Amino acid sequence: MTPRHHLDEATLVSYAAGALTDGMRAVAATHLEACGHCRAQLAGAERIGGVLLSQRQPTDEPGRLAQLREAMLARLDATPQARPASTLGGDDDHAASRVAGTDLLPRALHPYFGTSWRALRWRWTAPGVHMIKSSRPSGDNLIMLKIAPGKSMPVHSHGGSELTQILKGAYDDAIGHFGPGDMADLDSDIEHQPVTSPGVPCICVAALDAPLRFPGWFARKLQPLVGL
Repeated sequence: MTPRHHLDEATLVSYAAGALTDGMRAVAATHLEACGHCRAQLAGAERIGGVLLSQRQPTDEPGRLAQLREAMLARLDATPQARPASTLGGDDDHAASRVAGTDLLPRALHPYFGTSWRALRWRWTAPGVHMIKSSRPSGDNLIMLKIAPGKSMPVHSHGGSELTQILKGAYDDAIGHFGPGDMADLDSDIEHQPVTSPGVPCICVAALDAPLRFPGWFARKLQPLVGL
């Protein structure tokens, strides 16, 4: 599994700074478990952040934290690619997690959904769509979705940010093809309509910081029932 879609640099900086919500952090960490490229980028962001903070301590001066964030992003852009780092565990740890068993959920999801695929209790949400909401209050914006093969989801945009990590199966939208290990790091400028690939259900974990926006009246009517 080699991811082709990755975390945005701004998301990695927010992750390194501890600025993501619990749900967003869990999805980002799930991607980092599978993606050496993003682990290397994260290590670079953490190194740059440490240097910046040692050079200039944050104050209450308006805009200072935003300036530090922009400086970190600029320096991250200029940093050469590094070897995947051990921020979330060494390479041996990642290899072990991949072969530990097909029933084992990604480690970052254990506090929110348990450890076992077989133990998941899916709730019917719509024809061909099942969902599980996080069992922890701190992950109240964190969900898992299982969408039947060949299913077209409603066209929608986002009231804020959305992180979606593909765990099994795949889907296509205007952005591209998303398969196992890929991350959809989306903001309010994106409108799309995911269509799941044939063969097996598409299972993903997602976190939202604002409700979805549906242009269609029928989807808007169903939104309170779905809770997205």
